[in-house]
Amino acid sequence: MDGDTKTAWAAGGMLFAALSMIMMGVWQAIEGIVGIATDDFYAEVRDYVITIDTTAWGWVHLILGVITALVGCALFGGATWARVFGVVLACLVLINNFLYLPYYPFWSLLIIALAIFSIWAMTVAPKPAGPDYR
Repeated sequence: MDGDTKTAWAAGGMLFAALSMIMMGVWQAIEGIVGIATDDFYAEVRDYVITIDTTAWGWVHLILGVITALVGCALFGGATWARVFGVVLACLVLINNFLYLPYYPFWSLLIIALAIFSIWAMTVAPKPAGPDYR
């Protein structure tokens, strides 16, 4: 892959990263609301290393989801702080869903894949041109 093709993929990936951060955030928030509202929606997992009530997982998902969606909106502005915070949040979402894997495997794998691509796009995308860039 030559430099121009890689830059085009990364720039398009940055737009996708912003959208996927918003989607991940909304999905995480919905997953959190469901976990808070009802304890019997998610599967019972016995003898797992991490033993947290699904209500506690719900709060973690809700808080991470809201913050992730807000940072995803900020990524459209191209601010450096949004990229840095977005990478940190995507890593936290990735770890959270890895730990949540036994409760909801397919969904967690989907979120993990989106988080990995978002991290790549936010770290590789070129800096937007313009005098208003921070």
